[in-house]
Amino acid sequence: MNQFLFKKIDNAQLTVFRVFYGLLVSAECYGAIATGWVRRTLVEPKFTFSFIGFEWLQPLPGSGMYIYFAIMGTLGVLITLGYRYRFSAFAFAILWTGVYLMQKTSYNNHYYLLMLLSYIMAFFPANRDFSMDAKQNPSIRSTTMHNWIRWAIILQLFIVYTYASVAKLYGDWLDFSIIEILMKSKSDYYIIGDFLQQKWVHKIVAFFGIFYDLLVVPALLWKPTRKVAFAFSIFFHIFNSIVFQIGIFPYLSLAFIVFFFPPETIRNIFLKRKSAKTDNTPAIPENRNLIVSVLSIYFITQLLLPLRHHTFQDDVLWTEEGHRLSWRMMLRSRAGSIRVKAVNKETGKMEVIKLGDHLTKKQRRKVSCYPDFTWQFAQYLKKEYAKKGEDIQVFVENKVKVNQGKFHEFIDPEVDLASVPWKHFGHNEWILPSQAEE
Repeated sequence: MNQFLFKKIDNAQLTVFRVFYGLLVSAECYGAIATGWVRRTLVEPKFTFSFIGFEWLQPLPGSGMYIYFAIMGTLGVLITLGYRYRFSAFAFAILWTGVYLMQKTSYNNHYYLLMLLSYIMAFFPANRDFSMDAKQNPSIRSTTMHNWIRWAIILQLFIVYTYASVAKLYGDWLDFSIIEILMKSKSDYYIIGDFLQQKWVHKIVAFFGIFYDLLVVPALLWKPTRKVAFAFSIFFHIFNSIVFQIGIFPYLSLAFIVFFFPPETIRNIFLKRKSAKTDNTPAIPENRNLIVSVLSIYFITQLLLPLRHHTFQDDVLWTEEGHRLSWRMMLRSRAGSIRVKAVNKETGKMEVIKLGDHLTKKQRRKVSCYPDFTWQFAQYLKKEYAKKGEDIQVFVENKVKVNQGKFHEFIDPEVDLASVPWKHFGHNEWILPSQAEE
């Protein structure tokens, strides 16, 4: 194990990836300002749905969030340049974590991946070559790194892709109905809109998604299939970028591929003027046990988190409990109708809440069919009425459908959501059981 983990290899892969990573996160942050994402998601809403337990993380007032994202974009530039890399990388990781936890209305599994990656990159010695830090401080310059650094990235990707593939092995993916739903919203796309509505396209997308996710990492590792897998990766990620418009992440996924080609190939392509001197003799550091322990704990956690929904009652597609942090990507579409009632405990007076007075259109869709959003909205209402000196109960009449299923009652209308605690590690009984379709 020591021979494998701690042998020295050319660090060209990590160096080049650092440049791509910095450019992409910079583009993500500046782009979030330019496209209005920051305004729609963090500035305009009266109330922001944070991750439960992180309600204290709220958007900065005024122009604060624009400045916040501009700082993150600038940190991305510093990461690219390798200037004060540790500070820049850790600062970006902390700020991105803040964005991730303070809002989930626009939740995306890729945001979670970027949060994990930002900390990984902050710990990695990605500034030892082709960086301003190495130029200013030649004593840190090196063209080598330990082998475990490369394999940590590869193992993380293997976990992501494998879980994404296995999650697709369920009825609505295999009968292509969820693909049809996902593509309906793309029907107005110029040129390709009608093409995406074809049944045969849905079948190709479904099976390609399963097999690509399952095989891409092994295929990139094996030299005879590497170039073919690279070609398929370009097609797959560009397709996702055009059709699903998910920001930098298709391009970040392509950037990861530098870890699969031989480092001398990467160096010859991107760092032609930089020669590398490598010695494959293991250089076992004094903190070897700490490195192995941290890696073991991290990857065991990454393997177990996506499985936690199996410990909860009912189907995750219905309850949503255990859905996040599990690489369950593009698997379901939810729709719901909801009627929220506030009842004054002292007078018994009942008021039907107008969601539009409190929430954006996107937030209203979430509240109508995602249980944690509904519960958090009840807590919000309780606090708002408390400011007026009223103590209230909050009841909801709620029907939800998943994918092309039928609408069923979702939340127990007899439960006061303002008074029940949220269970992080168990099933919330006020979510009614899923019902077999007739």
